[in-house]
Amino acid sequence: MNRKIPKFKSEAEERKFWSSHDSVDYIDWRRGKRAVLSDLRPSAHAISIRLPQAMIDELKLIANKRDVPYQSLLKIFIAERLQQERQSQHALKETAFRYRK
Repeated sequence: MNRKIPKFKSEAEERKFWSSHDSVDYIDWRRGKRAVLSDLRPSAHAISIRLPQAMIDELKLIANKRDVPYQSLLKIFIAERLQQERQSQHALKETAFRYRK
């Protein structure tokens, strides 16, 4: 039989409790269900890329017109291009498949 989880007055109190207690004594993990967290953003990995100053200036100008940060605009441009590449690769595979018949 599982113990009842106590009520906590604060997050700090709860944190302290769980640092010294095992959840197995309070939760039947065999009845747990996998959670789907579809709205989470994928984790980002910082990279360093060297671009010509003129390219950065143009990117900032376009971003300013669209009222978005230029780094966000750059991510959008890269994501769009990756999608185009995936679509063109898919189309090439379909074409090659048709000609094999």
